[in-house]
Amino acid sequence: MIIFTNGCFDVIHRGHLELLKYCAGLGSKVVVGLNSDSSIRRIKGISRPINTEEDRRFLLESLVWVDEVLIFHEDIPYKLIQCVKPDIIVKGGDYIPEEVVGADLAEVKIFQYVEGYSSTKTIQDIDNR
Repeated sequence: MIIFTNGCFDVIHRGHLELLKYCAGLGSKVVVGLNSDSSIRRIKGISRPINTEEDRRFLLESLVWVDEVLIFHEDIPYKLIQCVKPDIIVKGGDYIPEEVVGADLAEVKIFQYVEGYSSTKTIQDIDNR
């Protein structure tokens, strides 16, 4: 089974790792859709990303739970999901499964955020030191 998840993964933290570990437990192949630098700037502002798409890809590909990382340049990964054809799409947080991008293409599972971890919070904590 192919499991797909996506995101910015700008500053990797425990919440990301728990999500990817969860994904690996669901199937035999985990594909991560990674927002490009330009899509992150459009979504999060000109001060992001902190790490380049190539560095973020390298970090993700180095993890035991990740089989493939595909960078996408759109704001949402719908075209990528169509190409990957996953069996399950995993999103973290408080999403409603029916509203997840690609819900019409694959089963959706929601992984609850690990409380206290987010890239934005980490960046804010660093800035406030």
